[in-house]
Amino acid sequence: MKKLTRAEQKALRPAQILDAAFEEFIEQGYTAARVEDIAARIGVTKGTVYVYFPTKEVLFSAMARHIAVPFEDVLADAKKLNGSCAERLRSLILLFYERVMEDRRTRELLRFAISEGVRFPQLIDDHYAELIEPILVTGQALIDEGVRQGEFRDGPAALARVILAPALALIVEALIHDGRRDLETPRYIEAHLDLALHGLAAASS
Repeated sequence: MKKLTRAEQKALRPAQILDAAFEEFIEQGYTAARVEDIAARIGVTKGTVYVYFPTKEVLFSAMARHIAVPFEDVLADAKKLNGSCAERLRSLILLFYERVMEDRRTRELLRFAISEGVRFPQLIDDHYAELIEPILVTGQALIDEGVRQGEFRDGPAALARVILAPALALIVEALIHDGRRDLETPRYIEAHLDLALHGLAAASS
């Protein structure tokens, strides 16, 4: 394996610090987590961490953004979906489960949002505006298109927040039980798809 140059190591350092910070915050929580322990995880000094992230609060905010990548992937892949509105909506829901529910870091990001949201309201608001809201806008545009084309019926069910809500509910349940209970995830996802798509389907003439 090729040894990294000093410049390459330096370029990788911020990501290494953020990965270590994620693990430390997961284990200790924001208040108990110490910068020196984060530094020790990757064999650097506390001062090195502060070179890149001047305070623990800045480090936490940067860490949260660092682990939000699956949300960005959902948005990117959602633009590539093909087929009917129902097929694309089904794919979008499955994509959300695949990239969010199955990603440990994203689940923990939600845990942070719940536990530390009061401490970092601007961070939570920014993440909602940058990541969650675009997913909802994409889903709503797809539903609206289906309504215009007569594929979906117009009504209370034609709301992206409601259609995607079961996925969020399952993630929260997974956080609560932390692997101690079989959530029957495949069956749950199929039930979600059945409920959403049949609930939106326009009546046959």
